[in-house]
Amino acid sequence: MDGMKIDDVAKRSGLTKRTIRYYEQIGLLPSPPRTEGGTRLYTQDHIDFLEKITNAKEVMGFSLQELQQFISLSDTLELQKLNYRQVKGTAEQTEKLRMVLQTVEEKLELIEQKKKNMLAVEEELITLRDRAKEALILFGEQKNTEGRG
Repeated sequence: MDGMKIDDVAKRSGLTKRTIRYYEQIGLLPSPPRTEGGTRLYTQDHIDFLEKITNAKEVMGFSLQELQQFISLSDTLELQKLNYRQVKGTAEQTEKLRMVLQTVEEKLELIEQKKKNMLAVEEELITLRDRAKEALILFGEQKNTEGRG
């Protein structure tokens, strides 16, 4: 049985072995086949999938729960696209296309919610920064006034 061991996958993906095992344990990463001795044997598909997860986590700032939802929607969308292609030119095509659209809308909603959360955090930090600047200016003026007396 050909495949890569977890050490190789960790090096290529930039993740720790512990993280890879955890992603498998919670069902985020599909379980790889194992040797008779129980050693996991990963494929390039596993590495590509881990890169997809890492990208969504780092770029989008997704939590593990959001990652699971995002990956689930991605898997659903891929299946729906495949089903759509199989019925192309038939009466079922419209219904399959509606299903694709609904899944895309759900993915967009997940991203939109994340953006709203990020903007709220940004707004809070901007307010805090502005208040700190104002306090520094005020503190500087008070100090100058005290020094004159």
